[in-house]
Amino acid sequence: MPLRPGKVPRDAVHHPLFARCYARASVAAETRMGMGRIRERLLGGLSGRVIEIGAGNGLNFAHYPGTVAEVVAIEPERRLRHLAVEAALRAEVPVDVVPGAAEALPVKSEGFDAAVVSLVLCSVRDVPRALGELRRALRPGGEVRFFEHGRGGGRAMTFTQQALDRTVWPLLSGGCHVAREPVRALRSAGFELGPYRQVLMPAEGPRLPASYCVLGTAWRPVSG
Repeated sequence: MPLRPGKVPRDAVHHPLFARCYARASVAAETRMGMGRIRERLLGGLSGRVIEIGAGNGLNFAHYPGTVAEVVAIEPERRLRHLAVEAALRAEVPVDVVPGAAEALPVKSEGFDAAVVSLVLCSVRDVPRALGELRRALRPGGEVRFFEHGRGGGRAMTFTQQALDRTVWPLLSGGCHVAREPVRALRSAGFELGPYRQVLMPAEGPRLPASYCVLGTAWRPVSG
């Protein structure tokens, strides 16, 4: 069981309307946008104890391989957390769904072999602090699997993304930002970047502000 040091609010994030919309849209995206295949690539080959940050409604759980001994899934939003608990009951690997914020993970230091961040760095309040906590939770040499959206496209799209981040997008999308740079943030937090590649979502069709994604791997340095 994860350790809960200090006081972490049970509902560090509260976006009930967005949570309802996200729960419906994310299920539809599994097949329509190919998210199911992305999750397979994101999680394939993982093993040991895994911490997942911002588990949402738990759609990753069905894709964890049998080599994973345990998943501790952190989800701050109450409605999404309840859905994640239901998904955990159907998972083929042990999953413990825990309330908590990415900036103050309720877990012991160096207790995990791997970490998963999937469409979450866009919405955390303090990205450097959240990644610092993620690094703390991983053992030296521990692996990070990430699938995130962020800045992309040409000059006009980048301008649009930045304008949306300053105005309506976070308010309408549960705190999401579309102009963040997840690869740069991971590198700045001291992670060693492994292979990663750009992914467009959806692969076919119009390019939207949230279409520019990156799928890849990073590691906590062995010496740090």
